[in-house]
Amino acid sequence: MQVQQIITIHADAPAKPALGQACNGCGVCCAAEPCPVSLTLLWPHQASCRALIWDEPKQRYFCGMVSDPARFLRWLPSRFNLAASRLFKRWIAADTLCDADVELSE
Repeated sequence: MQVQQIITIHADAPAKPALGQACNGCGVCCAAEPCPVSLTLLWPHQASCRALIWDEPKQRYFCGMVSDPARFLRWLPSRFNLAASRLFKRWIAADTLCDADVELSE
């Protein structure tokens, strides 16, 4: 049985790359389901990650937990923001290869 899910993506977001291709910031992975960082640290759990950030000038999505974790973790002292960013980027392999095994339909 195939489960269908509706996700909302910015109209100007780049097309989702093929599984295993370079990440292009399409946002499909984070809109489809929260990553381990989000599931562990951001409550309540939602279908889309609330740390998914649209960057209008660059016309792509970014992970807010990588770009500015203190924005979402108010308890995080600012002096740990860079360390947390590096840890989260490594933990979720942000901006590496597409790992969203999601089929899209128009």
